[in-house]
Amino acid sequence: MAEKEKQEAFRIDIPSNDKGFAPPSPRGPPPAPVVNNPLLPIFSYCGASILMTVTNKYVLSGYDFNLNFFLCMVQSIVCVLAISVGKSMGYIKYRDFSMDEARKWFPISVLLILMIYTSSKALQFLSIPVYTIFKNLTIILIAYGEVLWFGGSVTGMALFSFGLMVLSSIVAAWADISAAINSYGHSSTETAAALSTLNAGYIWMLINCLSSASYVLGMRKRIKLTNFKDFDTMFYNNLLSIPVLFFSSLIFEDWSSTNINLNFPEERRNNIIIAMIFSGLSSIFISYTSAWCVRTTSSTTYSMVGALNKLPLAISGLIFFDAPVTFFSVTAIAIGFFSGIVYALAKVKQSQSKTGTLPVSNPTMSASAQSMRDGFGQKS
Repeated sequence: MAEKEKQEAFRIDIPSNDKGFAPPSPRGPPPAPVVNNPLLPIFSYCGASILMTVTNKYVLSGYDFNLNFFLCMVQSIVCVLAISVGKSMGYIKYRDFSMDEARKWFPISVLLILMIYTSSKALQFLSIPVYTIFKNLTIILIAYGEVLWFGGSVTGMALFSFGLMVLSSIVAAWADISAAINSYGHSSTETAAALSTLNAGYIWMLINCLSSASYVLGMRKRIKLTNFKDFDTMFYNNLLSIPVLFFSSLIFEDWSSTNINLNFPEERRNNIIIAMIFSGLSSIFISYTSAWCVRTTSSTTYSMVGALNKLPLAISGLIFFDAPVTFFSVTAIAIGFFSGIVYALAKVKQSQSKTGTLPVSNPTMSASAQSMRDGFGQKS
């Protein structure tokens, strides 16, 4: 009896199951991490490109802002500090500073300074849509530079896209000129001043296209010799730019208290400083999202995103900065957008003809070089 009571004390009742015991069904594979979702890097890359251009335009949109070298220096300092913190925390890696490598890389940094400075000057005089459209002309210069220096080729479809790019630039210029004349009349002083501003913007834009193409082509050649990675390029580019920008600002820019108050009016001072810091952080963000986009998708998708990104970038100028919305301005944006798609498709078709399959490796240009160029309207 005592033995039976012990058994009863330790007995465990198992609920009956008419269907019998069924082992747990095997679970499916865990969901893919969010960072590997291709939509996230695509939208992040587009957002970073728009953010950089809009913040730069916000700083430069004041009529009295003329400290462009100082703006570029702040962006470089912020970038160096940010990636240095990232390296110290173990999130990123890049080479330690070497005087020999710095000496070899210095000409590339000078070209980068010229590219960024002329970009800021062009943005100061032109609207974001017009700037974005004219930035397409850099693609033509780079394409033919690759033909001369790297043995590249230009297909008929690419030539067609180049024609569309030139056409969109002509329409955009005509839209700007027409808007200035319609706003002030044909013979007023205001019209002459507006046209003079546009002409200055077009000249700075031409210099920017030439310097951008020289920078990208020169950096591509130097990267092949030094085997730099993206963060190596960012570190040396920004670090070597700081002293040049500092002395250029001291020599060529007005640092009187009167001019400082004009550049940083009290009512906008904090917002301008925050925007300058933000634009420096954006250069890191856009470089990372560019490489992220290539890694999680493909170079084909990346090139298509770069083409499609021109539309929201141009529209952002219409929304945030009251750029004139006319038939010609909208037409120029549409043609520029279409030319970007045609060029991306031409590159895809050219890759298919060489390999027989869609390209899935990284593009020959470093992601930082492409992203820098995108950030300033299309900054490494």
